[in-house]
Amino acid sequence: MPLLLLLLAIAALVFGPQLWVRRTLRQYGKDRPDLQGTGGELAEHLIKRFQLSDVTVCEGLEGEDYYDPEARVVSLSSTHFNGKTIAAVAVATHEVSHALQHQEQHAGFMRRQRRLKIAMVIERFSVLALMVTPFIFLLTRLPQSTLITLLLGVSGMVASLWVQLMNLPVELDASFNRALPILEEGYLSQEDLPGARKVLKAAAMTYVAAALASLLNIGRWIAILRR
Repeated sequence: MPLLLLLLAIAALVFGPQLWVRRTLRQYGKDRPDLQGTGGELAEHLIKRFQLSDVTVCEGLEGEDYYDPEARVVSLSSTHFNGKTIAAVAVATHEVSHALQHQEQHAGFMRRQRRLKIAMVIERFSVLALMVTPFIFLLTRLPQSTLITLLLGVSGMVASLWVQLMNLPVELDASFNRALPILEEGYLSQEDLPGARKVLKAAAMTYVAAALASLLNIGRWIAILRR
């Protein structure tokens, strides 16, 4: 019984935030014809308002809500690009806020970009090493090669977890120090602002959910290593 409770607690810790984020976006993703415009239209308006002349907005696939500092593109999923919903408006403002961080050379945002590049190199190396190690084992028959494979796999996951955790302050800044004050200027009514706060919290917490999922994967690999 204690083991079952422990497993349930771990499942709630890992999957709870992901389910909450999805539920929040679905709850505030209902069509609102009374809003001033779609998420895409608001993003374009904010880009003009804050004179982000080199930033563009594009419609992405579902789940592709992000700001790409290399291409200087705000990508909004079809649901948020075309939607007249509280979720669409809040997510669009959140992503434009990342462009504002970039424009201002926000220290946390700039560090995030460097971390992402380092993590991508580590992850690519670990994937490449994972592909090569089985061939090394076949050629050398060294049992250590299995251990090396597992360690390399864990290194890539740890790098991803590190970046996701370090990103959280940047996401909170985008949501609550930038996006929410913008929305409070009249882009949403006072009645809609509590819902927008929940969506902005969900936008920031996606990194927590991703970090916890990565932590679960690391735990699986550690369990394999101990066998």
